[in-house]
Amino acid sequence: MSTILVVEDEAITRDTLTGVLERAGHRVTAVESAEAARTADPSAFDLVLTDLRLPGAAGTDLIAAADPTPVIVLTSYASVRSAVDSMKQGAVDYLAKPFDHDELVLLVERTLRTADLERQNAALKSQVAAHYPVGGMIGGSPAMQAVFDRIRRVAPTAATVLVLGESGTGKELAARAIHDGSPRQEGPFITVNCAAIPAGLIESELFGHEKGAFTGADRQHRGLVEAAEGGTLFLDEIGELPAEAQARLLRVLQAGEVRRVGATGARHVDVRLVAATHRDLRALVAAGDFREDLYYRLQVMEIRLPPLRERGPDVEALAEALLARACQRLNRPPLALTEAARRAIREHDWPGNVRELENAIERAVILADGEAIDAAALGLESTPARPEAPADDLSLDEYFIHFVRSHEGELTETELARRLGVSRKTLWERRQRLGIPRRPG
Repeated sequence: MSTILVVEDEAITRDTLTGVLERAGHRVTAVESAEAARTADPSAFDLVLTDLRLPGAAGTDLIAAADPTPVIVLTSYASVRSAVDSMKQGAVDYLAKPFDHDELVLLVERTLRTADLERQNAALKSQVAAHYPVGGMIGGSPAMQAVFDRIRRVAPTAATVLVLGESGTGKELAARAIHDGSPRQEGPFITVNCAAIPAGLIESELFGHEKGAFTGADRQHRGLVEAAEGGTLFLDEIGELPAEAQARLLRVLQAGEVRRVGATGARHVDVRLVAATHRDLRALVAAGDFREDLYYRLQVMEIRLPPLRERGPDVEALAEALLARACQRLNRPPLALTEAARRAIREHDWPGNVRELENAIERAVILADGEAIDAAALGLESTPARPEAPADDLSLDEYFIHFVRSHEGELTETELARRLGVSRKTLWERRQRLGIPRRPG
């Protein structure tokens, strides 16, 4: 039963309103003035229904006192101006006198439903914010709390952000949280995986091209940088960006301009850049594979995401959240993790980080027969040893050659790339450059 405060100076109308609303199942308190309404505390009710013109005050004067309770204004002066003025001052709706009883009940019930939904949404948002404080990311560990603090600080600014971390640690989630917490949140969020686009196409894809710029360019093409106008461009695996594209990106950061391939002039763009990589950009700069000036442009604010093995109890909280999400997505009833499964999750090294955990949980949900997931269903193999650190007297290229030749007989290309911390594309390119093609077999 909803509680409604009726504020009406005409006794006949006040009694009519009370009778109609009580017959509709509401509990009504009726008063004759704004002063009496304030005494009754309008914010303590579910809805306030007030006449526009009251002795000594306007009904709209109660809007602030009633907040967050919604206010509907009744008026005998059903002009567009009075309605608009009431709504501008915060009334949720208005009703003209003389009013239809059924129309009044429908308006009141619709307003109460809307207010109830808003309260539920606010409570849900508060609950989500308590558990997932930034962008839906989960983490109570000190390392993740430090990440959340940096995201909160940098998101409202226009600063370029460099997100670092191993593959699968959630770099795109961090980038999206930065976008969602920024003044650009209503603008586009464009994601580009630099490692997934062939080197010969990446300039055209990112910066666009003019008709006839190269063979096959039969029409003008707007690049992804321009597509992110007014929003955020997220460049994942930026360490894989070719030298020519690095130069064009530097121009975007320095001057806010993009020049399409084959164009003679530049176009102004308003884009915020968030870049990410799992690689050591300093080492790439030292090796001549990444521009130093671009590196310092990117490193305005650096956010380093910790690997899952360094996040302590976060791994179980993540597993629980991913399990609930997987059950919902795969249309399965709620499942629980057995203690053995929890122990396996705690003890696993998670070289693939959150992505590996998500895959293990989803696979277990698909294969689950009962109401619980045991350790065997997770299918966790023993974690392979991480590549040993290079000796002090070996260069990066010498170490690369040594490691590939020592392990290519026992590891697949995907495993080699993962152990070296590079993409398969980069592994292939370095093989060609260093003269160590794959062994047949």
